[in-house]
Amino acid sequence: MSDSRVLSTATPRDLYLDLMARVLTRTGFEGSGSGGLVNVSKHSYAAYLRDLLFDSLAPAQVALVQALPADPEDRAEGRGWPSADAETMIGLRRLANIRECVEAVITEGTPGDLVETGVWRGGATIYMRAILAAHGVTDRQIWACDSFEGLPPPSEEHFPHDAGDVLYTAEALAVTVEQVKDNFRRYDLLDDKVTFVKGWFEETIPSAPIEQIAVLRLDGDMYSSTIVVLENLYDKVTPGGFVILDDYVEIAACRQATEDFRAKREITDPVKAIDRSGAFWRKS
Repeated sequence: MSDSRVLSTATPRDLYLDLMARVLTRTGFEGSGSGGLVNVSKHSYAAYLRDLLFDSLAPAQVALVQALPADPEDRAEGRGWPSADAETMIGLRRLANIRECVEAVITEGTPGDLVETGVWRGGATIYMRAILAAHGVTDRQIWACDSFEGLPPPSEEHFPHDAGDVLYTAEALAVTVEQVKDNFRRYDLLDDKVTFVKGWFEETIPSAPIEQIAVLRLDGDMYSSTIVVLENLYDKVTPGGFVILDDYVEIAACRQATEDFRAKREITDPVKAIDRSGAFWRKS
């Protein structure tokens, strides 16, 4: 299908949300001076973090700004560390999954708010807010939950699956709440429909004033971050709502926490892969 044919059949809503996804990931802006991508196509996200952040890659092996456009498949899958100003690293497929889930609950009238636990620079929650705005939805809240200080040190006594995790030392993962709010402002999407919950999940999630959830998205990497959220928020997910796990496929600790919780609760709703990292299920 030609570009003109696609353009002629696209709605203004589609054009806006497709552009938002590309800008949030800086897809198509590689080499422009503001949208470079770290060349990590041969490394998984987890391995890349270990290598780059803890200096086990020789400097010559890392190009901080890609001189040529990134492989489209890499950008779709979220392979590669985005530029200094990109708001998300999750890639186009996981953003498309967010849109599909949010639009499904809007279309079907599934009640509840949209929640992400682990927001980094805010890209996924910004996209959630954009989807609500594009549909003229005013009766749902966005909850952006994060320590805004990076990841916690592993508590190996309570969560042995997190033993040896070193991501808590990665300064690149610590983004302040003020920085995330500024990112929302870039798109004129910061308003009273966005609530920030700041603090370690063990301290904030159990008491967060979230009453009902239509889409729950987890992006905390660790066993502890995953199990705490599921144990405290899953019962607030409305039947017909969605649970999305950014790290289910690629990070073993997240997958183990999810499977332990599902087994304990006898959840049989099928888990479906999104891409090389993310997965989701719909609550029956």
